[in-house]
Amino acid sequence: MKKSRPASPRRPARRTLSTAAPARESKSVATPAPLKQLPPTSQLETLAAWLAFAEDVYERGGVALGQVATTAHDEALYLLLRTLDWPLDSDARVLEHRIEPAQRIALRRVLEKRILERIPAAYLTREAWLGEHRFYVDERVIIPRSYVLEHVASLQIDALLADAGPVRRVADVCTGSGCLAILLAHHFPKARVDAFELSPDALAVAKINVAAHRLVRRVQLVQSDVFDALPPPPGGYDLILSNPPYEPSAVCDALPAEFQQEPRLALDGGADGLVIIRKLLRQAGERIAPQGIVLIEVGGLRAAMDREFPQLGLAWLPSIDGSDCVCAIRAEALLAHPVPAAGVPPRAAKRRR
Repeated sequence: MKKSRPASPRRPARRTLSTAAPARESKSVATPAPLKQLPPTSQLETLAAWLAFAEDVYERGGVALGQVATTAHDEALYLLLRTLDWPLDSDARVLEHRIEPAQRIALRRVLEKRILERIPAAYLTREAWLGEHRFYVDERVIIPRSYVLEHVASLQIDALLADAGPVRRVADVCTGSGCLAILLAHHFPKARVDAFELSPDALAVAKINVAAHRLVRRVQLVQSDVFDALPPPPGGYDLILSNPPYEPSAVCDALPAEFQQEPRLALDGGADGLVIIRKLLRQAGERIAPQGIVLIEVGGLRAAMDREFPQLGLAWLPSIDGSDCVCAIRAEALLAHPVPAAGVPPRAAKRRR
């Protein structure tokens, strides 16, 4: 599947459907005159015809991609299959299946919501995927999409933690739907995971997902502004992970309609995007285990992070597409160079030690 540049600065989940239909790259550009209604669909008799129609109206409607897939082909195929309740791993023969009249009504209805109302596909299907793991989502949470999945699958995180011994305690800060906390709990089966989230609405969704993955005993959900609500655990966290709000406020103001429907709290990182990250790093220094690491996904803020925290020796994890937007920080760097509280110059912070 070819990758198109996502419409949101937050990077998309890369979800590929296993049909053999040819994929066309979506242009995903705004149109001067968005569609006010869909063209007639009574003549569409097969899934292939509906897919071609959907790709066309995606482009004509100027929809933004990146929340579920990076091409109109992949997102539309996913949405159509889910609406029909047909398997996502269907082979190419499914494209020739005939669509019954009641199914045509359902398909047209879902495309109207996606194209005309600009409702994100994940909110229409009430699900999102990270690798093989399915998560419930709705408008209370940002739609899961993270490079952390890639770094877990490639064992890069395991390599970073090689000197730490067995991973026994993990923190996921700004957990949202709970997806990364759950992903880490699956990957480190003996670890306890504390999942921190400020929004009570998001925590309600995370609770659904933790229960669905049968991890209630191992994943603790905590309503908290970063780490405020929970003291440092004995021995500290072996891994502190966060995919925090990191978009500058001005970027959030200009996001496409689909991304405006996600909770602003989950996107907006303040004037420069670093407000939550500064607090996270300051508090992480008090909570990290001696051989632990902090992993933060920062989108397009790599240069800003390097300028702001040169003393922390940020190590940028390589990703397949070259974005390299997840950084690792070792405990010794955080302990040697504490991040000062907001408004406190670094030299003054050093004198306090």
